[in-house]
Amino acid sequence: MTSFHPPQRTLMGPGPSDVHPRVLEALSRPTVGHLDPAFQALMAEVKELLRATFLTKNALTFPTSAPGSAGMEACFVNLLEPGDTAIVCRNGVFGGRMLEIVERCGARAVVVDDAWGDPVDPQKLSDALAAHPAAKVVAFVHAETSTGAQSDAAVLCGLARERGCLSIVDTVTSLGGTPVEVDAWGADAVYSGSQKCLSCVPGIAPVTFSPRAVAAVEGRRTKVQSWFLDLSLVMAYWGEGSRSYHHTAPVNAIYALHESLLLLQEEGLEAAWARHARNHRALAAGLEAMGLSFAVAPAHRLPQLNAVTVPAGVEEAAVRARLLHDFGIELGAGLGAMAGKIWRIGLMGHSSRRRNVLLCLAALEVVLRDMGVDIHGGQGLAAAEAFYAGGGQSF
Repeated sequence: MTSFHPPQRTLMGPGPSDVHPRVLEALSRPTVGHLDPAFQALMAEVKELLRATFLTKNALTFPTSAPGSAGMEACFVNLLEPGDTAIVCRNGVFGGRMLEIVERCGARAVVVDDAWGDPVDPQKLSDALAAHPAAKVVAFVHAETSTGAQSDAAVLCGLARERGCLSIVDTVTSLGGTPVEVDAWGADAVYSGSQKCLSCVPGIAPVTFSPRAVAAVEGRRTKVQSWFLDLSLVMAYWGEGSRSYHHTAPVNAIYALHESLLLLQEEGLEAAWARHARNHRALAAGLEAMGLSFAVAPAHRLPQLNAVTVPAGVEEAAVRARLLHDFGIELGAGLGAMAGKIWRIGLMGHSSRRRNVLLCLAALEVVLRDMGVDIHGGQGLAAAEAFYAGGGQSF
């Protein structure tokens, strides 16, 4: 065995995304102790930067020392107790994962289903709330990574609050790429991940909890089933003032997260949202000019996660393999009900650049034409370039 040197890739799947060189440099800085005063000062800055990114004033905002799935679990296990009722909106894989966690909490799950590729239907949620007045929690995915569809978080959180329910919102794929406005939504427990539009290394899950959510945690009748994710314990380490040992934080990964959040604030949230939207429109123009189509209606598409329908008769895995082998481009496969039916093309964070859009379109055309797929040769790249030339800013 020798030292591992990974190949150079262009990451355009559902995550991780390309990591900015400044973030990689931050990761390589000298490690200090997780209770070192210098690191504690950095912890305070990270929490402040996360509040600015989530657009919240929530005091209980911090990075969980684990990937986005642990952020999801932290929200559920702290807010739900055995016997509680939770309404789970499911329109893809990650809504289904929410359901799994609810059941493992010993709570009762009421499922509101929508077709994969569609957003959560507010009327269906309203009907479920009326039918289950004792529900404690409403949970939904803002940006469903498995389908590329975005739901109206403000409306869904508003419906939950009107009925006295706490809301749990998955923003793993949306934070930093499309508007996430925790306080304006009135959301109660929101989690995300470091490896998507934040363009940080995988393994960190930012979370934020409203005062209502904190009150629910403080009023629990039973212990949180997870020791590691128990907020009453974690905040002894991440809270303000003196900190006590809970676990050894991933020190260098927190350096990287801090740098990625600084980059986002330097660019500006609205500018980052606009960049993701512009590059999505350029990609969409190119794909549609080639003769390809999307699995999600335009009004509900995620700009940072593009679900593209695989043409009839095409082996989608073979296309992805060729793109990786010949061009070093990673695309994502479909999951669950969409397995084999879509490619998931990510334009997240540092991966959301003009260079990547044009490279992907050119490479995809080469591979599809080599496989004998009937596409409009030469038109995809030209359409994207025309979009940029017409005012879409180049990155």
